[in-house]
Amino acid sequence: MTLVQMQVCSASDAGPVEEAAPRVWDDMTVEVALSVMVSARVEHLLVCDEDGRRTDLVTHARLIAIRDSPAYTDRIRLRDIGADSLAAAPAPALAL
Repeated sequence: MTLVQMQVCSASDAGPVEEAAPRVWDDMTVEVALSVMVSARVEHLLVCDEDGRRTDLVTHARLIAIRDSPAYTDRIRLRDIGADSLAAAPAPALAL
């Protein structure tokens, strides 16, 4: 079993829809983030850095596209996929 540590981020820059999204650390792997989304029954997560500042918003579709890309490894963390707030489209190819 993988333990998930969720973090409370500052909501000062988040809109009403984003405030309801689960907030997670940017060092979480893509696989764990997908598991969190499934268990929370949400389509996106707010990603926060170690200081609790929001750095990104990732969607389920974006994480699936990354996981299915040829460059994917199980070591890719949310901070590795780059900030592209509110993007539902797949992220550009990963530079590993």
